[in-house]
Amino acid sequence: MPDKINVIVVGAGPSGLLLALLLAKQGIEVTVLEKSGEYDKQPRASFYSLPAIHELKRAGVYSDVAKRAFHANGVSWRYIDGTRIASIRPDDASPDTKMISLPLDELIPLIASHLEQQPSGRILLSHEVTAIGQDHAQAWVDVNSPEGNRRITASYIVGCDGGSSKIRRELFGAKSFPGRTWDKQIVATNVYYPGLRKYNWDTSSNFMIHPEHFPMIAQISNDGMLRVTYGEESNLTREEMLARQPEKYKAFMPGKPEPHEYTLVNFSPYKIHQRLAEKLRVGRFLLAADAAHLCNPFGGMGLTSGFADIGGLYDCLYGISAGKADDSILDMYDEVRRAKYTDIVDPISSGNLRRLWDPENIEQDDFIQMVKRAEHDKEFARSMAAGMGAVMHDFTQYYR
Repeated sequence: MPDKINVIVVGAGPSGLLLALLLAKQGIEVTVLEKSGEYDKQPRASFYSLPAIHELKRAGVYSDVAKRAFHANGVSWRYIDGTRIASIRPDDASPDTKMISLPLDELIPLIASHLEQQPSGRILLSHEVTAIGQDHAQAWVDVNSPEGNRRITASYIVGCDGGSSKIRRELFGAKSFPGRTWDKQIVATNVYYPGLRKYNWDTSSNFMIHPEHFPMIAQISNDGMLRVTYGEESNLTREEMLARQPEKYKAFMPGKPEPHEYTLVNFSPYKIHQRLAEKLRVGRFLLAADAAHLCNPFGGMGLTSGFADIGGLYDCLYGISAGKADDSILDMYDEVRRAKYTDIVDPISSGNLRRLWDPENIEQDDFIQMVKRAEHDKEFARSMAAGMGAVMHDFTQYYR
């Protein structure tokens, strides 16, 4: 008989909850620890393509997500005046080309509600990890909770606690997260701008090529909310960026709208990074998603690669639990997922960001040339979409 295992997941974001749900549905005892007293309510945008949709389906939540989600009708690259350069559109005959959007403040409680129905899963809010440890038999976290300080043990502990991960910092030190920070920062806004409709843009997501602004304008919900993200100077304070926001919108939004013509819902400046943890496994501790790696948001690889981590780690932990694999499969997780970041996630996300800065050469860009070909060649378009699956990996091939 295989040894019974239990798992702690630190972080009740989308990736942590998804991993916990996948494990709990197999009867594996899993506890999610979240330092906040509530789920993240920031209306952060997130688009789901083939790899993410695959994992949502495996977890049994995709049908609920699809009912609530905005179903995107394509993505275009445009000059700053709105002139279209090239577009990718979904093909109804090929599910691999589908892309949907559901803000994370809606996705997180949805996954949590599914997890709460599983007898072997539980979520503990207001449980902040203060220290970690392990020996040959188990791992543990010390937590500050409403009941006071306590120690919780598990066979394995997974850090899904974001870019400033406490688990990663405890494993490698507070300043150890190899990689780089871009010398530009971005401002992510959510906004209602009814005036956009009159310009008849025929794709719901749009990247605009400009060395200073490099905006993205995308509809993210069925009620018309837009995600508008743009570049800013790296040395400005939040207050200075907020004061500049109306003029920024005028510089690239169709119609050069005045503030009274739109409703700003959210304003979030942030630095953009390309970083990868030294290791994704240290004994009984594992890292996944943003706790393991960061990338800029313009390549659509952030949550996509995070969910690919989760699917792979689930297969590894389930394999151990079911007696189909031994502990060494977690070394494969570390090796493969780090390679996926280095070989796929970083080059794609970095390339997409640099592309947005270069209007002089955009028409000759290799990727844009591929998109233009895909506009007229459906088979090629399907192969491009399926190529997103390269970020995934089948760890069941290492089962006994």
